[in-house]
Amino acid sequence: MSSSRRSYTSSSKVRSFPSSSTSGSGICMMSSTWKQEQHPSFINFISSFLNANSYRLNILPIAPDFIFNNGGLSVAFIFITNWECDKVSPVFSRMQNLKRQFRHFYVVVTLPTREQNDSFVSYYFKYGMELGKPTFVPVKYLEMGFEKIVKIAHVSGVCKQQDLISRLKHERKQLVLTTETYLKVVTSIPGIDYHDANALLHAIGSIEAIAKASKKHILENTDLSAEKAETIESFFRDPKYYLSAKIS
Repeated sequence: MSSSRRSYTSSSKVRSFPSSSTSGSGICMMSSTWKQEQHPSFINFISSFLNANSYRLNILPIAPDFIFNNGGLSVAFIFITNWECDKVSPVFSRMQNLKRQFRHFYVVVTLPTREQNDSFVSYYFKYGMELGKPTFVPVKYLEMGFEKIVKIAHVSGVCKQQDLISRLKHERKQLVLTTETYLKVVTSIPGIDYHDANALLHAIGSIEAIAKASKKHILENTDLSAEKAETIESFFRDPKYYLSAKIS
């Protein structure tokens, strides 16, 4: 990466993404070292772009060039704004170190000319980079590169949120099924209805806990009658009772 500031001239209006699909409401952490190497006008563009897409920008001494936290997911980026053939060794070394530190890690590299693109491809294979580890995103322009970064960070966060929602729905479904099974088992005890089963669930707990509960404990903690409490105790503890036929 160049030690001199890269010149930049904005050629298009700062865009905000549609709020329904790609808006941010996240945090963008920018490397203070990376910031110093960029032209001030490009930093201004980044700040405006993040603001337009509801991201809060923090300048910090971090190892990657950017870390985005969106939807509870952290995504790290190296953003190469000036590909220089004579300075690639430390760049690839840095990539190798960072990919071991971050599960979600991308490298965005600006390649405006055919020569730079060919050089990048040549060094990619020379350094034995593994496909997708990290994922490289070549772009022609600086502005395009940063837009790609924000989109990747946002989509990653949305995917995590959707996965979390799916897991919560699955867990809720499993809980409902478990409760239904519980009620079926407990109401199979003669004389015990759904009200009794729910009272036992909240006061005593699992079927195993009910099986171990004494008549006295059931009476002290529920509104069940003495007759029902005795029936429950006999159902689980008296072999003469639970082995006998119950169908009349």
